Amino acid sequence: MSLKKNDDVRLVIEDMTSEGSSVGHYDSQAVFVRGAVTGDEVLAHIIKAKKNYAVGVVKDIINPSPDRIKSDCSVSDKCGGCSFRNMTYDAEIRYKYNRVADAVTRIGHIDAPVKDVIRADKVDFYRNKAQYPVSIENGELEYGFYAYKSHRIVPCADCRLQSPDFQPCLDAFKKWVKKNNISSYDEKSGRGLLRHIYLRQAFATGEIMACAVINGERLPDSDYLVYLLSKNEKVKSVCFNVNKQPTNVILGDKTVPLYGSETICDVLLGKKFLISPESFYQVNHAQCEKLYKKAAEYANLSGNETVIDLYCGAGTIGLSMADKAKKIYGVEIVPQAVENASKNAEINGITNAEFFCGDAFDAAKMLENKGIIPDVLILDPPRKGCQKELFDVVKKMSPNRIVYVSCDPATLARDLALLALKGYKTLELTPVDMFPRTPHVETVALIEKI
Repeated sequence: MSLKKNDDVRLVIEDMTSEGSSVGHYDSQAVFVRGAVTGDEVLAHIIKAKKNYAVGVVKDIINPSPDRIKSDCSVSDKCGGCSFRNMTYDAEIRYKYNRVADAVTRIGHIDAPVKDVIRADKVDFYRNKAQYPVSIENGELEYGFYAYKSHRIVPCADCRLQSPDFQPCLDAFKKWVKKNNISSYDEKSGRGLLRHIYLRQAFATGEIMACAVINGERLPDSDYLVYLLSKNEKVKSVCFNVNKQPTNVILGDKTVPLYGSETICDVLLGKKFLISPESFYQVNHAQCEKLYKKAAEYANLSGNETVIDLYCGAGTIGLSMADKAKKIYGVEIVPQAVENASKNAEINGITNAEFFCGDAFDAAKMLENKGIIPDVLILDPPRKGCQKELFDVVKKMSPNRIVYVSCDPATLARDLALLALKGYKTLELTPVDMFPRTPHVETVALIEKI
């Protein structure tokens, strides 16, 4: 029989979705339940019923899964961040391995070995970047994270993913908000000033950047905010970012420095990297080093190769390999990141790296027209993957090896299938647990020309 809203049904949880929701079946109908663990038997309360599926919430745990543990966060069942805080780490790693292996075979139809997931040594307090949405009522600042699939803020003062060093910065923002009666941005009306509090930390040096994202051109009483923040000796940079657009994108195009340096400096694999607010930089320092070591292993450089990194960000992957390459060319669409990449090459004494600002597709064509032929191509695109047209240019460039770093197994599998049509074979994939306690997983793939 078909399920109806407000029904209560017993379910055995069989699997997890790519978003971290659990799924069971009732009379052949799929029921998605957030907060359950594979192996749980639950009483689910149906909150949405469609023809082919239903959505429920856990009303009771009838028989807990062997993989279930007690969450150590008071808001993990409400926040959209930690889907797996009620699950053992071993079970989380199995899920991530299966997610990559399933995508590669089912979506990409690729027959290549998936190696063991590179586990994290530390599953808490690993994030070096936090973007807190805010709400202000009666001068009191609330910050936290969005509830699952909503823009409703779940207040969270002690997130177990973020750096503990962020807390003094948040306390400073609270004092500044109260003193100046700062308003928070309202998405419906487009009014209000403060949109997000954006914090970054360089884990190797401890340096912190604090940025207020505002719906305006001026930050009221900025001297007081700088005074509060700069009392923390780890804060090396204070700025505000202007975003007046009705968008879900957090940062706007304009950043105004207020105090200290416009960047902070981190160290990865023995090299220094300057990071601006706009630069892409992996959020997990320890796992990033493991990822880049695996990417370098797959690149297999001998010192004679030309390498093109088509989504280079602040140049981290390419520059980490520069010692073993003949020449590195990096491409990035964010101008500030390109400036960071060039500066990063300079401060590390790297003279065989050159960076270009532009879209990956257009820049790849430009490099092709210049006669720059890569031996190794590095692809590290955003979650949506590469432009389909890019692979025509890749085929013309004809690199011997491609190292593809992906944060989404589905788009990775799709792109591997497209590369197969261009004469490239995926030889091996290694998942890396870059985001413990969440459903996200990074993967690095080795691809060679047939």
